[in-house]
Amino acid sequence: MQLGDKKLIVQRASIGAKNATATGMGAVAIQVPGLPIGALIGIGGSGPPTEVLCLMNMITPDELKDEDEYEDIVEDIKEECGKYGTVRSLEIPRPIEGVEVPGCGKVFVEFNSSSDSQKAQQALAGRRFSNRVVVTSYFDPDKYHRREF
Repeated sequence: MQLGDKKLIVQRASIGAKNATATGMGAVAIQVPGLPIGALIGIGGSGPPTEVLCLMNMITPDELKDEDEYEDIVEDIKEECGKYGTVRSLEIPRPIEGVEVPGCGKVFVEFNSSSDSQKAQQALAGRRFSNRVVVTSYFDPDKYHRREF
């Protein structure tokens, strides 16, 4: 579409799309809280595959305060992730009044294998959960087991 002396190109966002450089447009950087600036999560920049997948931008700390809502969220995520492989464990750090909880608002899912984690990453990156776009990254299993979120 022509817009003044510029050409406006409108297209759907696509995780892993290769045509952005072909059209001369650069990658668009988005800032997600808790994510280093410039990290391209879900677009080949989510690190080497591990059996632990970190899901970001899915939930807010406020949603984790209510026990019933927390249980519903855990159940929904386990069910959805179970479609891609065996979920060994799931951790969602919850807020504690007056304390900054590392990893609060992130979801950590441990699968039986890194291939199950990869399947989930490919399926979940860019999807919507509660009107928010899910951002994914692989997470170090040793840090996960030490609860260093």
